[in-house]
Amino acid sequence: MKYKWLNKKENTELIIFFNGWGMDEAVIKHLNFENYDVLMFYDYNFLETDFDFSSINNYKKHLVAWSMGVMTATLFPVSYLSATAVNGTLKPIDKDFGINPKIYDLTIKGFNEKGAEKFIRNMFDTPTDLNISRSLENQKSELSAIKNYQADMNFKYTKILISNNDKIIPTKNQENYWNKKAALKSGHCPFFLFEKWSELL
Repeated sequence: MKYKWLNKKENTELIIFFNGWGMDEAVIKHLNFENYDVLMFYDYNFLETDFDFSSINNYKKHLVAWSMGVMTATLFPVSYLSATAVNGTLKPIDKDFGINPKIYDLTIKGFNEKGAEKFIRNMFDTPTDLNISRSLENQKSELSAIKNYQADMNFKYTKILISNNDKIIPTKNQENYWNKKAALKSGHCPFFLFEKWSELL
């Protein structure tokens, strides 16, 4: 797993963002940091990381996790003041609560440049230019790796955000998992509805 400090100004509060599959900061780089430091984790090809979690002990910490990050974030021992799940569940590869496993396997099998472009299109309600820096090989191997991870089912999210037109992790499956109705009018990537990080907490 990789990490990147998006903002590190010795603020007292830290937002940790667990990104979705295949992504980098392109989806959230427009968000205003305000008085928060922001640390992003991404690229879940391996769960091992050289990040020293003890280095953030002095922060008041908040979690924002998106898509596959909702499951991945539960695997690391961090105590949060708040934890927001955005368009994801703790069972992200599941016919009732996530992506149908058959569709997921077909996505891996046929993943190529056109497949990646289709995925980006399906993340949004309207055409959106999004330049992701990661390679196709890196993204494809991450798809396979994620299949081997299982969430800590004892982890508790304090806020659930679901989009009404999610074509990646179907809205209905998210609603079934969380027993909550969709409130965001967007596709799988809803971050352009927001201007600042605090709106997600």
